[in-house]
Amino acid sequence: MSAKHFINDPTALVNAALQSVTYTNPSVALDAENKILYRRPTGNTGSSNKDEHQVSLISGGGSGHEPSFGAMVGNGLLSAAVAGTIFASPSAEQVRKAIMGRVDTGRGALVVVMNYTGDILNFGMAVEKAKAAGLDVDMVVVADDVGVGRARGGKVGRRGIAGTVLVQKIAGALAAQGRSLKEVASVARLTANNLVSVGASLEHVHVPGRAPVDPKSSESLGFDEVEVGMGIHNEPGSGRAKVQLPELVKTMLSQLLDQSDADRAFLNVNSNEIVLLVNNLGGVSVLELGGITAEVVNQLGEQWGIRPVRILSGTYMTSLNGLGFSISLLNVVNTDIGGPSMIQLLDAPLKETWEAKNEATREDDTSLGGENKSSGLKIDANLMKDTLTAGLEAVIAAEPDVTRYDTVVGDGDCGIGLKRGAEGILSHLSKTELTGDAIMDLANIVSVVEVDMDGTSGAIYSIFLNALVHALKTFAPGDASDVKIWTGALNQSCNALSKYTPAKPGDRTLVDALYPFVEVLGKTGDLKKAAEASKEAALGTKGMKASLGRTVYVGGSGFEEVPDPGAWGLACFFLGLAGLKPTEDGWDVI
Repeated sequence: MSAKHFINDPTALVNAALQSVTYTNPSVALDAENKILYRRPTGNTGSSNKDEHQVSLISGGGSGHEPSFGAMVGNGLLSAAVAGTIFASPSAEQVRKAIMGRVDTGRGALVVVMNYTGDILNFGMAVEKAKAAGLDVDMVVVADDVGVGRARGGKVGRRGIAGTVLVQKIAGALAAQGRSLKEVASVARLTANNLVSVGASLEHVHVPGRAPVDPKSSESLGFDEVEVGMGIHNEPGSGRAKVQLPELVKTMLSQLLDQSDADRAFLNVNSNEIVLLVNNLGGVSVLELGGITAEVVNQLGEQWGIRPVRILSGTYMTSLNGLGFSISLLNVVNTDIGGPSMIQLLDAPLKETWEAKNEATREDDTSLGGENKSSGLKIDANLMKDTLTAGLEAVIAAEPDVTRYDTVVGDGDCGIGLKRGAEGILSHLSKTELTGDAIMDLANIVSVVEVDMDGTSGAIYSIFLNALVHALKTFAPGDASDVKIWTGALNQSCNALSKYTPAKPGDRTLVDALYPFVEVLGKTGDLKKAAEASKEAALGTKGMKASLGRTVYVGGSGFEEVPDPGAWGLACFFLGLAGLKPTEDGWDVI
C-alpha cells in the first residue's frame, strides 16, 4: 500500500474535503463545527423546522468513503450527511444536531445508517433523543455485505457497504415526491432487505497520519494476492486467493447468488428485474473498472441468466484509495405503496443548478427544549431523589467487583464507566432540585448520562433512557407512582433498544439483567421481586459464553469464573432502588 499523501493531517484533510463540497455544489452548506453538510433552505434566510413539504433523509458515517455521503446531499437524495473522522462514526451529538437543527422535520426524518456498531449506537442515540424531544424520526439499517457469512457475523450481522447508496437514492426520490415518513421508511427497508454486495481488493489502504504498515506483516497482501470480501474499513473478508479477474468475479458472484451456500445465501435473487452496481473502492482506474464491469455483466448473463435492467458503474463508496471494487445486486420488488416502482425512483432525476444562487443557511438553535416542558406526569420529588440516590450509591459500591469481573472478561473499564455515570447523576441531584415532573426530571438526568458515560455501555444506556423519556410521554398526564406506567414505558424502551442492538437474554450482556427486571415488575408490580430477578439473572451469566461485545474476542475461560460485568452493575442498581443492602440480600455471594 502507498503511505504517501498530499495531506497527512487527517483532521485538516477531513475539514478541507467537507468544505470543498460546498464549492462544487453551491446548494449545500456546511456546519463545520459538527461536520454536517446539509441542503440550503429555499428562502434567503435560515428556516425554522416547520411547514416543510417532504420527509428529510439523513445519513453519514466515518470519512474516507467519499463521495459517500457528503456529495450525495441534494434535491432527491440526502437532506444532510454527518461525517466522523476517517473510518470512525460521528458522535451522537453531531447526529442529533443534524436532525434537530439542520434539516426540516415537519414531515419527519429518516436516518439511513450502515451496520457498524459505532454508527448504530451513535445514530440510534441521536434518533431516540430526537424522539424524546417530540420529533417524528425513524431509522433504517443497511447490512448488504455477504463477505462475512452468518457464522462469523453472528448476531452482529452483515456489514453495510456500497449497496447503501441505492437505498439512499430510492428513499430520497420517494421523499422528494412528498410521501409520508411511514412510506419512505418502508420502501427504504424493503430496498435494504433486497440487497447483497461483496467487495475485493488487491491491498489494504493507509490512513493519513498513521505509521506505515510493515510490508511483511499480515496486514499487507502479497503482490499476486487478492482479499475477497474485504470491508470498507480495511476489515478482512472471507479469505485471500491468487486468482485472475474471471475467477475472482466467479467467486464473488457465487457468494452473492449461490443458494446452496447456507452461510451466505442471504437473498434469493429471483426477480425479473435486477439492478447491478459495480463500485470503485477508490484506487481502480476508469479503464480497469470498465473491464471489471464487462466481466461482471458477461458472467451474470452466461452463468446465472441475469441481465440487469440497470447497470451502474463508477465511484460511489470508497475506502480511501482502495485498490478494489465491489459488486451490488438489487432484487427489484413491488413497493406496495401504490406509486412509483424502485426503478422509477432509481431513475428519478436530481435537480440542482448553479443559477439558483442560494446562499441561505440554517442557524436554528439545536439545543433541546421539547422535554423541558411540563408533562403533567407527577411524581414525589423527594421519593424519586432518595430512590435514585440509593440505586446510584449501590452502583458505586459495586464498582470494585464490576471492575474485577471486567478485567477478567473485558478491558477493565466497565466499572469505572458505571461509577462515573452514577457520580455524575448524584452530583446533578445534589445541585438541582427535582421538579416533581417525572419526564422533565428524567430528561435532565439523561443529559448527564450522555456526557459522563462513554463507550458502548454509555451509548446503550443513553438510547434506553431517551426511549424511556419518549415512552413516558405516552402516559402523560398522570400519576407516576402507578407502577403500570413504568412497566408500560420500560417495555416500550426495551423494544426501542432492540432496534439498535441484537442483544437478548442469553448473550451475556447487561440485557440479561434488564429484561427480567422489566418482566417481573410488570407481572408483580413489586420492585423488590423485580430486583431479585435481575440479580439472579446477572448471576446466571456466570459460565455463559458471550455472543456480543468485547468478551467475544477476549477468549479464555474467564467467562466461567465471573458474571457479566455490565449485567452485574445494572442488577446492583436495581437492588439499590429496591432498598436492598448487601448484608441483607447476600450480594457478596460471589
